Amino acid sequence: MKNPYFGRLLTAMVTPFNADGSVNYEKAADLAEWLINNGSDGLVVAGSTGEAATMSAEEKLELFRVVVNRINKRVPVIAGTGSNNTADSVKMTKMAEAMGVDGALIVGPYYNKPTQEGFYQHFAAVAQSTGLPIIVYNVPGRTASNISPAIVARLAADFENIVAIKEAAGNVAQVAELYSVLPEEFTIYSGDDGLILPFMSVGATGLISVLSNIGGGILQDVMQAYEDGRVREAAKLNARMVPLANAMFIETNPIPVKAAVTLVTGIDAGQPRLPLTPMEPANKAKMVAVLQEYGLVK
Repeated sequence: MKNPYFGRLLTAMVTPFNADGSVNYEKAADLAEWLINNGSDGLVVAGSTGEAATMSAEEKLELFRVVVNRINKRVPVIAGTGSNNTADSVKMTKMAEAMGVDGALIVGPYYNKPTQEGFYQHFAAVAQSTGLPIIVYNVPGRTASNISPAIVARLAADFENIVAIKEAAGNVAQVAELYSVLPEEFTIYSGDDGLILPFMSVGATGLISVLSNIGGGILQDVMQAYEDGRVREAAKLNARMVPLANAMFIETNPIPVKAAVTLVTGIDAGQPRLPLTPMEPANKAKMVAVLQEYGLVK
């Protein structure tokens, strides 16, 4: 098994919407193309940044189909198929597999607040239902529950197709613990752009990124410098990257990054769906100033 399993930099792709709020599948395919030409080693479609929480099953499946067809196996396409309903997660993962995706991102169940055994049984049910390689997604800030390293290790031991974790608890010590209990070939992806360097120092080998929606070059540079042993250079590159990453979180993700995608790529990503709202003008002005400082917009 290779590590990182799907490539070093995966973009949590935004989902473009039309003015009426419907999914703009053509723009989504165009954005997927832009991303793989601008630093992305793979794509995560219909994750948190893709506003999966407000998309129907039919919309997600059509989005998977469109992106898979456009990318045509040039890079892996990972489908966000998890939810807080185990049966629905199983069903969606099976349907996404039939669409030709290369992997599944399964979020820890939100709202329910399962026990650690509940987490294990949830991911076990999905793993047993599919041949797809699975990324466990731990994001306590959105789910209200943390998946323990011991449970991730147990899942890795019991299911060959559970191959990676997107660790977004923001806790370097937890990444260090994951690295200590997981097999060497198991991939730990940082779920936070601003934490990639400290996470790599304790065992992470890749990043599932919001920032790379507007160009992953600086993130690739940080990771390459660290991998090459140019630690001080990596620190300097990281210090330059962090303000740009922070600008993508002036408001709730993906509100800022959707606006940034439209400005930087020229591909209209549209507005977010309710209950998310368009970016406040003052915050947008601050973000634009940062984009200008980095030469991403004029």
